[in-house]
Amino acid sequence: MTSAKPKSSTQTLKKSNLGSRKRPAARRRTAYTKAELEEIFRRFSIQRPEPKGELEHVNAFTLVVAVALSAQATDAGVNKATRALFKVADTPEKMLALGEEKVRDYIKTIGLYRNKAKNVIALSQKLVDDFGGEVPRTREELVTLPGVGRKTANVVMSMAFGIPTMAVDTHILRIGNRIKLAPGKTPDEIEDILMRIIPEQYLFHAHHWLILHGRYCCKARKPECERCVIADICKSPERTCDVPAPLVELPQQVIGATE
Repeated sequence: MTSAKPKSSTQTLKKSNLGSRKRPAARRRTAYTKAELEEIFRRFSIQRPEPKGELEHVNAFTLVVAVALSAQATDAGVNKATRALFKVADTPEKMLALGEEKVRDYIKTIGLYRNKAKNVIALSQKLVDDFGGEVPRTREELVTLPGVGRKTANVVMSMAFGIPTMAVDTHILRIGNRIKLAPGKTPDEIEDILMRIIPEQYLFHAHHWLILHGRYCCKARKPECERCVIADICKSPERTCDVPAPLVELPQQVIGATE
């Protein structure tokens, strides 16, 4: 009986390395070059030098409330409901004094208003109990507030405290995939890409530029490519025009205007 031929050291090494051949999945990337990204955001900066969020608020607390209320609702609809509410309750203490039932009455024109009213009272209570009535500045603390997720926290950090963040809403989710700027399945994936690729000097205003571009130009049902200042750079398969619109500064935003 012949003995089995011993395996060579090369064969053994190959076999032992089979499990290590799998490479980790590559991080998702944009379809644009660094120069193209610079040009895209340069044009946005000329078109809207000082973009603003379109939720009306008077301080960090009312901003938190407004953004939390805006889930599955339009900014215009939230503004209509909160104008009267914020006149009587612009601090957590005043909101608690108002009570859940009266908060419900103010916001009943907003979708899911019953649950949102409950969250507004709960987050007000937590601010008083845990943060001395002040809105915290870190994402880790903000997301502990009832009804506040990562997107809301990012908006508050940016708009209330001037911290560069990327709040991925439905507009940015759509834009990221449609024009292949930041292809991803989840808001977190898209946020990760955008935070890595957007030129640093443009990062602070970037999420507002993208939101406003998606809201008023690259619209959900039908993008208005003839009005787009980046039509010649855009890599969307839906693009209908490759001639960019004139690069001029737009009229100043009127906060609270209807969409």
